[in-house]
Amino acid sequence: MRNRELKTPRAALALALGATLAVTAVALPAQAATTAPATVRSASATADAAPPKLTNLAHLDFLLDDVPLLAGVAGHTTYRAAEEPVARAPWVYADRQSDGTFHRVGGGPITDAARGWYAQGAYDADDISRAAVVYLRDWKQNGTASSRTSAYELLRSLTYLQTTEGPNAGNVVLWQQHDGTLNPSAIPKELPDPSDSAESFWLARTVWALGEGYAGFRDADPAFASFLGDRMQLALGALGRQSLAQYPQTQVANGVSVPGWLIVGSAGATAEAVLGLSAYVSARPADTAARTALSHYSEGIAKLQSGSIGQWPFGALLPEANSPTFWHAWAGMQPAALTAASTTLGDASLQRSATTDLAQFTAQLLATGGPDNGWTPTPADRTQIAYGVDSRLEGLVAAADATGAGGLAALAGAQAAWYFGANRAGVPAYDPATGVCVDGIAADGTVNRNCGAESVIHTQLSMLALDAHPAIARAATALTRTTATQGLTVVEAESGTTTGTVTTVTPPSAWTGSANWSGGAYLQASDRSTVTVTLPTGHPAARILPIADLGPGGAGTTSWTASVGRLTLPLGRTDNVRPGEQGIAPSPVFLLPQTLPIPVPAQATTVTARVSGTARLDALLVQPVVSHLGLAGSSSLDVYVNATKLPVPQKLDATGPVTATSYDSSGRQVGRTQTVGAHGIIVVLPGGFTTVTPK
Repeated sequence: MRNRELKTPRAALALALGATLAVTAVALPAQAATTAPATVRSASATADAAPPKLTNLAHLDFLLDDVPLLAGVAGHTTYRAAEEPVARAPWVYADRQSDGTFHRVGGGPITDAARGWYAQGAYDADDISRAAVVYLRDWKQNGTASSRTSAYELLRSLTYLQTTEGPNAGNVVLWQQHDGTLNPSAIPKELPDPSDSAESFWLARTVWALGEGYAGFRDADPAFASFLGDRMQLALGALGRQSLAQYPQTQVANGVSVPGWLIVGSAGATAEAVLGLSAYVSARPADTAARTALSHYSEGIAKLQSGSIGQWPFGALLPEANSPTFWHAWAGMQPAALTAASTTLGDASLQRSATTDLAQFTAQLLATGGPDNGWTPTPADRTQIAYGVDSRLEGLVAAADATGAGGLAALAGAQAAWYFGANRAGVPAYDPATGVCVDGIAADGTVNRNCGAESVIHTQLSMLALDAHPAIARAATALTRTTATQGLTVVEAESGTTTGTVTTVTPPSAWTGSANWSGGAYLQASDRSTVTVTLPTGHPAARILPIADLGPGGAGTTSWTASVGRLTLPLGRTDNVRPGEQGIAPSPVFLLPQTLPIPVPAQATTVTARVSGTARLDALLVQPVVSHLGLAGSSSLDVYVNATKLPVPQKLDATGPVTATSYDSSGRQVGRTQTVGAHGIIVVLPGGFTTVTPK
């Protein structure tokens, strides 16, 4: 992913075009309100009231600009190019100015001021395709005539970027300058280079837009839909020569068998193609080639599901085939894609995979602080962007609709609250009055107040989903601040005290190519050495997940104990090595968390490792037996998540009677909603979660 929405402001970049590319926009409030009304009530109490519309395409409209469809460019033309030689595309960035206005900006520095060229370009296929999806969905959902027009123009622009002839037919050029010139080899270099020389994220996103475009225009404009269908066939031809040609071959990554037929080896990219293929096959069920592609790609995504209750990554659908120890929130549409594919193909197993990710992993993710940019495998890159938030939200909403699981709808409200202030900055990340969003929120709460194409596109996809689900929208907008996140925490191995031969090693880079050495260092521990680390003060009963490099060089096992007062509690053993081929993994380093079978009680103060053999100890993940997310505002919501396969009682610390609803490990409600006293006890179901709201 080109993580462009996290760039620093570039006020020095002047636009080299004669037109003024600025717009007045109301700045987001600098701080969210922190005082709740005297009477707090559940959002469900206003179930009869229609919530205000949240979708506002004004800022996305502002990013759109005319793009000439240059004639005579070999392999590049589009629908009615001669009759309509101009289409539309969104500028990739929008830099916020000190007065609250925005400047539209291209990617990279200006390389030719006279022509207004950027090192990358003004527009790209990634954003053109996803913007088309926004307008298609708004047209379908709200009947907005201008959105139909915008979708039509964006799809014409996108298909101009698709190469129509030669060995790269069906692939897509990524970048385009403001004057319509294609830039197949951007600076810095993109892979593939040239950008249409192989399949790519942008080809996958083109399939997404083509599929939803065909479904949208099939009845409204059959001639245009037929053109989009032809371009889908062109894209499928390219995929058939590339990733689909590898089906059903598997590969190995650090000893783990993975599917070898995902687009660019990524379930994230493949999921976005699957969204388009699901829409296309639903609208054109007789297309057996598209149905087969949909089936094969969905199967591949599901095969990257990993972990289970209490076992990292807790049932998540991992994004990259080459790393069994890396999860990221951006490009995380796998649950939404598998839900769509399950419905289209009638394959219940795909829905089960999506639901496991959402009900188990996503619940734990929310309690740990939300959709971080990277768990590698510790929560390392804790920046959060709309792309990651929207990916979680769309998955939760789609699966709740498909399965009727009320718990997934409750989690959707908790996730969507990020936009309205329940985030690390404690400020709204979106202003429905202007359609302006933010480009990201850093781990320390720093807000990037630019509002580029990717961010506003995914924000508006979220708002469309919320407008279509008023109850979820009411819940989300009533939750404007975070009151508790008690989830995974990290204790560095090198923070401990040692006996025997133990050396602290600091690699040249914390990043191995597929994971991070937590804290940028690790302990090289010899036979019969020990490492004792102090657990976080005030920790609850918790599961301990030691992280060691299981790649070549380790030997034997490590036994673990906890100190509880004067007692020593055995916790279990972990491997120091796990034989297996490196395969397609970028590094032989294999930093896999291993869960100890015995949890530590809240009274435990330290954990000690005793090495038999040799070990490279990186860190400990401390996972509460019951994690807790707390949100508040004009309403409140607490979510308690069980990391074990047994029911766990949880004492509440409320100020008055509350309502508790229990959900199982698939997000389905179990039993009736109950009223619980201020300091009552609830039971959190195995691998499930319980929500608590005001009575």
